[in-house]
Amino acid sequence: MTTGNPMNMSEYKKNLLGRDNCSTKEMDETVAEFIRRTILKIPMNEMMTILKAWDFLSENQLQTINFRQRKECLVQDLVGLCEEKSASVNDAALLDIIYTQVHRHQKVWDVFQMNKEPDEDVDLFDMEQFKCSFKKILQRALKNVTISFRDAEENAIWIRIAWGTQCTKPNQYKPTYVVHYPQTPYAFTSSKLKSIMPLLGQALTVASKHHQIVKMDLRSRHLDSLKAIVFKQYDQLETKFKSDLNGGILAERKEPLRCLIKFSSPHLLEALKSLAPAGIADAPLSPLLTCIPNKGMNYFKIRDK
Repeated sequence: MTTGNPMNMSEYKKNLLGRDNCSTKEMDETVAEFIRRTILKIPMNEMMTILKAWDFLSENQLQTINFRQRKECLVQDLVGLCEEKSASVNDAALLDIIYTQVHRHQKVWDVFQMNKEPDEDVDLFDMEQFKCSFKKILQRALKNVTISFRDAEENAIWIRIAWGTQCTKPNQYKPTYVVHYPQTPYAFTSSKLKSIMPLLGQALTVASKHHQIVKMDLRSRHLDSLKAIVFKQYDQLETKFKSDLNGGILAERKEPLRCLIKFSSPHLLEALKSLAPAGIADAPLSPLLTCIPNKGMNYFKIRDK
């Protein structure tokens, strides 16, 4: 005995199709959630600028959106437009790159230097060849990895890598970022995953046609300051501190003073230059401070000989 209304064949097929549609929609919802989270991070005063730089939604589509409504409603409308255009993971990743370029100071950056063999010639850089080679190396090593590129100012290339494993899909919310300047041996990386660094180093070295890669003693949230150091954009001031040896609590001290000194500033190099003019330190400044651009490092230890 059956209960309820019997299901005819057309309804049965409709249910089957509905299940297939649900499975397809679930993938789209993963991308939609990725886009939703990214847009939520964008400050309202930067929203239009970043969306235009993304260039995924047309000017006409953006004009249909009320940017004065509550942010949650705005995000919902924008995600709806992205769903209509069937945004892909790579589209969403590109939006995340643009956001990160604007808010690069939210990440901690390390510097890597690549080297060639002494007798190696300097090759002309081919951007497309670099991208293809970099992508192939990572995809051969890992089944699940998302790699996205965006060309930026000063011929820089921004790379975003979302890592997965052989069994898990890429985690789009813990990506690694790489900023590489072609025709230079330097790459700036931001990653919380130390385990991927050997593979990432291999991909960078081979794709850029270098022989080896080493991590420099440079780390900062300010990418532009790191660039200034490795590209030698600051001049050196070779000076020494002056101190009053005839008075003060350290005047009769025989043992050397051991202490930790921490300098912190959004633009540390410029701040160091301004110490003497501001009357905070006597000129000339100590080489310990002024050697930073030439040493290629921004954290170091001072020990007794």
